[in-house]
Amino acid sequence: MGFPFDVMVYEFPKKGFRMNIFFISLGCDKNLVDSEVMLGLIRERGIVITSDETEADIIVVNTCCFIHDAKEESINAILEMAEYKKNGRCKGLIVTGCLAQRYKEDIEREIPEVDALIGSSSYDAINDVIDKVLQGETKVEEFKDIDYLTDVKTNRVNTTGGFFSYLKIAEGCDKHCTYCIIPKIRGNYRSVPMERLLEEAKFLAEGGVKELILIAQETTVYGVDLYGEKTLPKLLRELCKIEGFEWIRIQYCYPEEITDELIEVIKTEPKICHYLDIPIQHASDDILKRMGRRTNNNELREMIAKIRREIPDMALRTSLITGFPGETEEDHDILKAFVSEMKFERLGVFTYSKEENTPAAKMPNQILKKVKVQRQKELMQLQQKIAFEHAKSMVGKRLKVMIEGKLIDEGIFVGRTYMDAPKIDGYIFVNTQDELMSGEFVEVEVTEAKQYDLIGTAVEA
Repeated sequence: MGFPFDVMVYEFPKKGFRMNIFFISLGCDKNLVDSEVMLGLIRERGIVITSDETEADIIVVNTCCFIHDAKEESINAILEMAEYKKNGRCKGLIVTGCLAQRYKEDIEREIPEVDALIGSSSYDAINDVIDKVLQGETKVEEFKDIDYLTDVKTNRVNTTGGFFSYLKIAEGCDKHCTYCIIPKIRGNYRSVPMERLLEEAKFLAEGGVKELILIAQETTVYGVDLYGEKTLPKLLRELCKIEGFEWIRIQYCYPEEITDELIEVIKTEPKICHYLDIPIQHASDDILKRMGRRTNNNELREMIAKIRREIPDMALRTSLITGFPGETEEDHDILKAFVSEMKFERLGVFTYSKEENTPAAKMPNQILKKVKVQRQKELMQLQQKIAFEHAKSMVGKRLKVMIEGKLIDEGIFVGRTYMDAPKIDGYIFVNTQDELMSGEFVEVEVTEAKQYDLIGTAVEA
């Protein structure tokens, strides 16, 4: 997607020259933070960020290649933007992010319209690369060591609408799951120093952000590399002291790394949402072992039971992979039984994607696509029933809701509860005679459940 912004226009790079840039950010929310940092650096130079690719002098595509579909989307976006380089105003096409890191030679060979490539740990060099491209260089490369941790002094451009924002607390991953390419394109786990995170969080709060969402490839081991211990609980307590935030949400918590201290902080700090994203991927011990995961069925059950015992209103989200190499019908049945018993409030199921240069890609007994899709369908049908029943259980309850917008034609406001992360979970539709503002919090009584979503009426103060 492209991001439109109104920014002050300076003379760049010479008097009388106004340069426009069009930016596309693809992939995960961690990639989005990188894009927002680059946009901040670009804006500081006085470059105009345009929402119209036909008016762009420079086009930047920040790419993803985590799985095949993401790779395909990134390639298609580059090819589409290359047409503006060949037939339009565009003077330079820059490709950044994971696809550039992983497939540098392929992009150079197959898409000659690309003028510059920036690796996943080098996005802080965006302005230097733009300068080189404007000076006529066509094979610009900026690739720092993959384990380099950027330290950018800039004000990020918030592209999410202003009322929620992501705080990326670490880069890379040390888990090396057998299906995952992330450590090879994002490097080893590197925690961002706490003082930097608190400074960035204060900036976001001063800019009007009400919901702060902590992200990383894994949030639960934050600080181990810097401070010798898991420091996420301490970071959370410090973030809760910052004025302006009403919700703090935690994503990507590996179950085996969740500590009693972390549960206690979530339980006792009012700002922290009773919501955890715990990607378990599977429930069969055999498949978990083949995946390189560091937990088993019994340990997962114990952890989930402990969380629900300590925080009864906790909303748990998880993600699963179906059709992993060697997955039998028995493994699939174990997973279905687990989903049925655990009753996750939120759940996503992905078919296994065979990624080159990963151990899983070389494993025997690869599963046919039609089998993977059928197993995914069965799991989603099972989860649908669970999710609909959970939604019905909310009827009659009062929930704190953050308003995100309004359906003008219907006169109904759209919001989210603490159980719903942006973009991936559901909504609550709010009836009220009052005029509510985006980013405002309101108490809502749930009157109806409509599949995954809720309908309610704002409670008068």
